Amino acid sequence: MVPCALEPESWESQSPSVGARSQYPSEGLLCPGINQSPSFSGQLVGTEDALLQQLADSMLKEDCASELKVHLAQSLPLPSNVNRPRIDLIVFVVNLHSKYSLQNVEESLHHVDATFFLGKVGFLATGARKESHCSIHRNTVLKLAQAYRSPLLFCDLEVESFRATMAQRLVRMLLVCAGHVPGVSALNLLSLMRSSENPFLEDL
Repeated sequence: MVPCALEPESWESQSPSVGARSQYPSEGLLCPGINQSPSFSGQLVGTEDALLQQLADSMLKEDCASELKVHLAQSLPLPSNVNRPRIDLIVFVVNLHSKYSLQNVEESLHHVDATFFLGKVGFLATGARKESHCSIHRNTVLKLAQAYRSPLLFCDLEVESFRATMAQRLVRMLLVCAGHVPGVSALNLLSLMRSSENPFLEDL
């Protein structure tokens, strides 16, 4: 096992056009590519720059047999003036203390190719443990995840131990979505996560 040594990349995301195929769609959709290498890539999207950076750093500390790359963006679409990577999993991070955070995610979802919603999109809500400070109800994010038939995770990213555990979970999800776990696909993973008692909700 070797450490995932690649550094996270931060991108400003104000420019149109984004994709990860050899030919990018003119509409600026974020599209999955074909993984033909031992590497795998995740995209974190959210307005909380510091928390996303800390989560990415925690993910990169995980040991894995493949090279991991984590990309950060405040919103989608991504800029057109950078090398657009293949993305295996997109995680939209919603801060329950910020209505703007939710609005930003809702708008960014329009720039994601529909094929991503076959198990390669997840939602992560943070801040639920301080309910008195929440301006977004948990059920609002739950309904959003259900609308896109994607899993929803809850984690207080400000707590280091919780963040480390969530990083491990996201890396495992990434490995599956990238096709590095024999016999398990992204759709299999989505089905397993839905089969729990509360199919879209995992709390940490």
